[in-house]
Amino acid sequence: MFTPPDPDFAARVRASFERQEAMRTIGAELTAVEPGRAVIELPWAKPLTQQHGFLHAGMVAAAMDSACGYAAFSLMNADAAVLTIEYKINLMAPAKGERFRMEGQVVKPGRTITVADGRAFAIDGGREKLIATMSATLMAVTGRNDIQH
Repeated sequence: MFTPPDPDFAARVRASFERQEAMRTIGAELTAVEPGRAVIELPWAKPLTQQHGFLHAGMVAAAMDSACGYAAFSLMNADAAVLTIEYKINLMAPAKGERFRMEGQVVKPGRTITVADGRAFAIDGGREKLIATMSATLMAVTGRNDIQH
């Protein structure tokens, strides 16, 4: 559906993801990168839970934010970096499961501003349940020495 301006978009996205200490800390992995789409998965882990044993909403939001960001980043020029401008999350069910999958999908790419949607799924006993959605606005950043692309 989308044609990325950078033919090496997948390698660039994966290299950027590898530099994300936050995702490494929560045990997240980038499992798919396509033009305008990224998927991040992570296992349930006790240190990432809230008081009821569910994955904390902050962990869900962080991983969905990254999935939306990398979906947008896949469609940016090779010299661009990506930053989130804003997002809204709807938590629809407790994050209860053995694993979680966060998907980011570009809705509208732009030269500077991109809009993406995110979906988070809990996977438990082989069954998937939609637990959250996100709408994110992301910005292509160029010409900044303090932001690595």
